[in-house]
Amino acid sequence: MFLSFHLPLLPLIPMFIVTLLFILFKGLSSAHKNQPPSPWKLPIIGNLHQIAIGFNPHRSLLALTQKQGPLVLIQLGSVPVLVANSAEAAREILKTHDLIFCSRPKLSIVDKLTYGSKDIAFSPYGEYWRQLRSIAVLKLLSTRRVQSFQGVREEETRVMIDMIGGSCGSLVDMGKLVSSLTNNIICRVTLGRTYGIEFRHLLARFSYLLGVFAVGNYIPWLSWVDRLSGLEGTTKQVAEEFDEFLEGILEEHINKKRVVDGIDEGGQDFMDILLDTQSENTTSFTLGRDVIKAAILDIFGAGTVTTSTILVWAISELIRHPRVMKKLQHEVGEIAQGKSMIHEEDLEKMHYLQAVLKETLRLHTPLPLLISRESIQDVKVMGYDIAAGTQVIINAWAIARDPSIWEEADKFKPERFMNSPIDYKGFHFEFLPFGGGRRGCPAIHFAIGVNELALANLVYKYDLKLPDEARGEELDMSEVTGLTLHRKSPLLVVATPRF
Repeated sequence: MFLSFHLPLLPLIPMFIVTLLFILFKGLSSAHKNQPPSPWKLPIIGNLHQIAIGFNPHRSLLALTQKQGPLVLIQLGSVPVLVANSAEAAREILKTHDLIFCSRPKLSIVDKLTYGSKDIAFSPYGEYWRQLRSIAVLKLLSTRRVQSFQGVREEETRVMIDMIGGSCGSLVDMGKLVSSLTNNIICRVTLGRTYGIEFRHLLARFSYLLGVFAVGNYIPWLSWVDRLSGLEGTTKQVAEEFDEFLEGILEEHINKKRVVDGIDEGGQDFMDILLDTQSENTTSFTLGRDVIKAAILDIFGAGTVTTSTILVWAISELIRHPRVMKKLQHEVGEIAQGKSMIHEEDLEKMHYLQAVLKETLRLHTPLPLLISRESIQDVKVMGYDIAAGTQVIINAWAIARDPSIWEEADKFKPERFMNSPIDYKGFHFEFLPFGGGRRGCPAIHFAIGVNELALANLVYKYDLKLPDEARGEELDMSEVTGLTLHRKSPLLVVATPRF
């Protein structure tokens, strides 16, 4: 009876032996490799419980890894993740081995929202990404193209300034106001006109989902949790609503193109330019409808939320530091010389303004962990063996606050950037607010231009203070992480005209 009961299991014995040998061989081969140090972890979930997903993971990751060294290997579910905490480690990844670390991991929610990761930010490295990024850099975000939208930026900045003037001394929600500014600029530049509150709500839902943690990305057999929580259903709904919206805009532009041929380049928006590129078809790269829509989504996702977040943090820091505010107002006033408004040609002379924004970016890195990368082959980094398929997180927030690099690292001191060669273009690895290497943000000049113009005009026209005569140092600076690192509470101020 014993023999007959176990006979059906006999065919499984070879499979069991092979599996056991594979696990043993894998363990032995890993033992011969010099892997980065790793913190203690739990079975199945690894270190997921230690980084507190959704609760400022940049801080949790630093706390988890800083005792291990500049390069640490953690385990998020079944996924090995390399964490870089130092400028030296970032240099190795973004410069020395940039090509090996230039791909992106497949993320389920992002994939559904961006037409199968057909956008620039999240598509895997390869010919498709190179062609699409080339189009973005040369046709959408070239210096000449960015300059061509100067009028749009100045008009929308004037609208914001006038709205503050109409507040008549009542409370102003700077977050909402700045979000409206960036949304209107991006809409006009990208789609040709502004869109109302319903679109803003849709964009807010889209941006929120880009920053949500999906269990299935790290523990595939628990993907049902994302379905049960409603995350997959919400993502599907937002993706469909955004697609319907973009399809309508795309058809409008196609019909306009049929009627008006040879439109002046200065009157073109980004969708016009992408449609022109599609019709040129000079290469084997096909710029299909989904590709155009994915590229447009990228601009909205990165351009609106990130840009407005930077500006709100800058205003917050100025309110907390009246000395810096006065110094900036003095510089802006001297260069403006009584003009009704500051224009973009004035900005290059405002070195302290540039320092204020750099210091804001240092302390409040918009994407504190940047966007995850993935290694495409085995490589040695700082003497450690890193396997192909390893995800990579660069804690740009931690590097920007490293006390071994920055004096009084946690203090807001714009003077540290005066007469300093350090810039935000990705060549100085102690300061990476926009990333670096091949996957660095291609829209830096556009984003900084919006921020400089808006901030210069705000401090030029108004004194900004907290309500009820509260002191600046009392301002709550608590942060929360989603797609970007933003304020936990609204920034409510009283704006008083300066003249």
